[in-house]
Amino acid sequence: MNLSYPKHHLVKTGHISACQVCNSDKLHTILDLGHQPLCDTLLTKAMLNEPEKSYPLRMIWCENCTGVQIDYCVDGSEVYHPNYPYKSGVTKELVEYQVKIAESLIKKYNLNPNDLVVDVGSNDGTLLSGFKGTGIKTVGVEPTNIAKLANASGIETIQSFFDIKTSEAIKQKHGQASLMVTTNTFAHMQTLGEVIMGAYNLLKDGGVFISETHYLLDVIRGGQFDTVYHEHLRTYSLKSLVALFDQYDFTVTDVERGDRYGGNIRVHVTKGKDRPVSAEVGKLLKLEEESGLGKIETYKKFAQRVRDARVNFMDFLISTKKSGKRIVGNSCPGRSSTLLNYYGVDSELLPYLAEQPASLKLGMYLPGKHIPVVNNQRLIDEQPDFVVLLAWHYAKPIMEQLKARGLKSNFIVPLPDFKIVKNSEV
Repeated sequence: MNLSYPKHHLVKTGHISACQVCNSDKLHTILDLGHQPLCDTLLTKAMLNEPEKSYPLRMIWCENCTGVQIDYCVDGSEVYHPNYPYKSGVTKELVEYQVKIAESLIKKYNLNPNDLVVDVGSNDGTLLSGFKGTGIKTVGVEPTNIAKLANASGIETIQSFFDIKTSEAIKQKHGQASLMVTTNTFAHMQTLGEVIMGAYNLLKDGGVFISETHYLLDVIRGGQFDTVYHEHLRTYSLKSLVALFDQYDFTVTDVERGDRYGGNIRVHVTKGKDRPVSAEVGKLLKLEEESGLGKIETYKKFAQRVRDARVNFMDFLISTKKSGKRIVGNSCPGRSSTLLNYYGVDSELLPYLAEQPASLKLGMYLPGKHIPVVNNQRLIDEQPDFVVLLAWHYAKPIMEQLKARGLKSNFIVPLPDFKIVKNSEV
């Protein structure tokens, strides 16, 4: 079996001068977010006295395939260090969501205990637990130490990056997979060709590879610049994903949109060419064209909206501070680092970021701006005037939960449009 892939699908560390998807040099800078630290490289107190690395963070648009990407790649071993602090099972909403993904895919593809499902970037095994609970065989692949948590909970997980070699090891032990899933990771992958050909090697003929990522149309419509950080090498349009898989023996056969992460796209890709294609694929490609994803003017308007949002947020933050009112932050997702570092918000303006008690980030400091991360019980104890919801894509459940715990503060939702939500309105 020939498992070679295009050279440009191994993204080299450093500056990128050609499209990561289609290798075109027709690239345009949309927005320069400055030099920023790695968003999930949180700091200990002792590290605050040490030099801190930062890297260029620019949004680049490809005129050829319409995908958006960053133009500087940090080596994956540095981004996904062993102590990487993201654990998907922390968020109740995400646990419920991933169980629903499993249920829907079991039904759609008639999966049974004879089938093998592999999750690439499986984190703590939350998604796979939804399959395993019905007796389906599962294997996770996760490069960070969070793999140990998954194994401890009974989800077989290989601590490694997924590549052709890993796919062969899984195939030799378990046989070929009917389904492979990667949620919120396919935009992150530096070794894109290794992942796709690894999937090709591992899947049965007619097997399905499903990726779920942020969706470019929602990012642009919502001014969501905070989805851009060094982990996210690419922000896909459907057109760019079709262009990607056209370079392999795969067919994009179905697509779904959702509202996770502020808007996501779930793409179903079947092993083999000339597979039946859902009408949804053509519909969404047409919508992308009608929405201007192929025009530079669309991205110029997006960039101006982002700059305006920055001014509005900082005006409010500074005027609130001057008036003597207290304003703090809630949640420390990766996107909070992009937003706070780009806006220029430090611990004098935002004294802390409150996180859930189970978060691995407690006691750490936001990279770049060094804002401390504390237990969200402190919100209840101190009752600040305003709480900025940095995980704004979960704003409604977060506000409801905090109010139910006794929080009387008003809320600030920074994106897609800056707004103040009174506590009485929750």
